[in-house]
Amino acid sequence: MTNLAQHLVDTAAGHGDRTALRMDDTVLTYAQFRDAAAGVAAGLRDRGVQPGDRVGLVLPNVVSFPVVFYGALMAGAAVVPMNPLLKAREVEYYLRDSGARLVVALDSVADAATEAAGTVGVEAVAVGPVDPGSALGAATPDAEVADRADEDDAVILYTSGTTGQPKGAQLTHANLRGNARTTQETLLEGSPEDVIMGCLPLFHVFGLTCSLNAGVLAGACLTLLPRFDGARALEIVERDHVTVFQGVPTMFAAMLHQPDASRYDVSSLRLCVSGGSAMPVEVMRGFEEAFGCIVLEGYGLSETSPVASFNHPHAERKPGTIGTPIRGVEMRLVDDEGRDVPEGEVGEIAIRGENVMRGYWQRPEETAKAIPDGWFRSGDLARRDADGYYAIVDRKKEMIIRGGYNVYPREIEEALYEHPAVAEAACVGVAHPDLGEEVAAAVALKPGASAEVDELKAWVKERVAAYKYPRYLWLVDALPKGPTGKILRRAVEVPEEARP
Repeated sequence: MTNLAQHLVDTAAGHGDRTALRMDDTVLTYAQFRDAAAGVAAGLRDRGVQPGDRVGLVLPNVVSFPVVFYGALMAGAAVVPMNPLLKAREVEYYLRDSGARLVVALDSVADAATEAAGTVGVEAVAVGPVDPGSALGAATPDAEVADRADEDDAVILYTSGTTGQPKGAQLTHANLRGNARTTQETLLEGSPEDVIMGCLPLFHVFGLTCSLNAGVLAGACLTLLPRFDGARALEIVERDHVTVFQGVPTMFAAMLHQPDASRYDVSSLRLCVSGGSAMPVEVMRGFEEAFGCIVLEGYGLSETSPVASFNHPHAERKPGTIGTPIRGVEMRLVDDEGRDVPEGEVGEIAIRGENVMRGYWQRPEETAKAIPDGWFRSGDLARRDADGYYAIVDRKKEMIIRGGYNVYPREIEEALYEHPAVAEAACVGVAHPDLGEEVAAAVALKPGASAEVDELKAWVKERVAAYKYPRYLWLVDALPKGPTGKILRRAVEVPEEARP
């Protein structure tokens, strides 16, 4: 078995009557999920989709996403997931760059995809949120799963990147199958009784692998939340007896800071998993105290399918670290020349293993730069302790160099998060005529909280070396975030008064 879609067929064969997908009142068993995906596969074949073709997917977290995703895989296609909030010119870029044969989009937000498909000259199919087969399926469903090789592309996931055009990370069937299995065995522990909160976007690899693919492999239920909201998430945890919550730090913070969070019964929660960006230690501690559960922090990237390391459930947990490499994955810290750095020193995380992408779609030079010697260069800086636990210091490209001294934004943000009034913080570098860069920070306060700019500066100054504290700091209503809710430092707008 090589095709990732075989997992769905196998689970449906053994546990067809088990609940697979839920979205409010809509419920699909595994047998219904398989049959719906088979209908989509047949419909795609009728439209000329051949094994190896690319199929664009512009869907939020609705039932149609997993059905079309697995249907496309059954047909042998590689899926190109896209954020439903993309504009037509962005969708056009993904379709043109990937050479997609067609694109499937949710009918209520299909305008951009339809316009882009028309420009590129491919078909666009609009589907409903729960029944894609009515628009896309064939009269006779075909449950045949196309043969695919381990190294064939299953997903081409476009990474946002900090510079240049997005690049398509080629994630193979072997990449995704191995990462889903390790996630399922390590975090879900093979339990078919689990109910997984599906609030991480499925068009992002964290949600795709750890929520959907691992859930299918375990035979667990995935309860979908199309658009994240802290109060709504707590309602679903209580209503559906969610046992596994997976999210990015801003999701944990939103639930923690809900004014009436204590009124929800969240006693069903067994495990919470954080990834996507560094979890502020204060948020982790507050969430665990408020909701009575353990939060395990991990690490990964689009290019690593995504999981590379974790604080494992049955090993020592070290808050503030990303744990140790998962099974089948090696990690090391290297300098700019690719040499191992001394113990305790900061180096770039390099990753090798079954999870590392095949390469960037049609970009051999970029691929060679990212994987120069069989080890993928993450662009993340970290330290490793004597026990082998890694702690992220910061993104290599987001490190601030102030007067020759390195300042790691996360350290400043951690200090700000310790202030009782701070909800979100982003530390950035701004150009300075004398120092090269100066340290600056944008801060959003908790609802109903108050704090003065000078008070926050003084707070940080008390906690970090004098050269590190932000000379420029301003308050904002909210910070810019990516599709998973990750705070985007590079998108922070620096006001004129904060520019030297």
